[in-house]
Amino acid sequence: MDQSKYVSARVVSRREVSEDLWCMRIRIDAPFSFKSGQYATLALEDEEGVHERPYSIVSSPSEDEVEFFFELVPHGEVTPRLYRLQPGDTVYVRKSAKGLFVFDRKSGHHNHLLVSTVTGVAPYVSMLRSWVADPDWAPPETRILLIHAGSRSWEFGYADELQKLAAQLPQVKLVLTVSRFWEDAEWQGERGRAEDIVRKYADAEGFTAGNTTGYVCGHPGMIENVKGILLRSGFDKKAVHEEIYWQPPKKTQTAAS
Repeated sequence: MDQSKYVSARVVSRREVSEDLWCMRIRIDAPFSFKSGQYATLALEDEEGVHERPYSIVSSPSEDEVEFFFELVPHGEVTPRLYRLQPGDTVYVRKSAKGLFVFDRKSGHHNHLLVSTVTGVAPYVSMLRSWVADPDWAPPETRILLIHAGSRSWEFGYADELQKLAAQLPQVKLVLTVSRFWEDAEWQGERGRAEDIVRKYADAEGFTAGNTTGYVCGHPGMIENVKGILLRSGFDKKAVHEEIYWQPPKKTQTAAS
């Protein structure tokens, strides 16, 4: 592994969320600074070469360990290799965190609408942890509406923590929603995809164009739909930030018969 680009890290712990979702904490063998919302690039090396991919950071910058929330892509290049890691194993990290998906302090908006699917909640957990750790992390008039969506409730790897964080931050309203509720008989919360309910809650809380900055993170389809909803309701493009976790395959165009 090229030591000019990467630093080694040790897996400290992992937590299983479901069959294909898990959380992992690592301790990096060098100083590693980042802002809440940024990502780190993790890498593994084997006989086939170096395999790397960026992942949003769950932990806050004040923590000693760096935490991630992964979804297994069975035929992917990196997550199957990461999935095999256990406490004590080594993984490599590019030396610098990157990303512009951070809390927007320049917009002048007091309201911040955060929308995510499954692992896309990672940067928001980091932001809320930072705010709890430092009450001055955000201006006192800041309000946050966090809408977190999953197909089923067992995909919510941070539901309990988010509820505790929201309880510590009265300025935060949390909405968890399940889209395949017929497969989740015990779910008693909101139903529908993020794009189905975003206007309902944004309008009810007064999170409207002109006073709100939007953030969308996770599934590209959700991002496209929620962005469209916000833009059609009057949001400026510059007021909607996005973090896409993968690019969907381009649709094949066929000639007209």
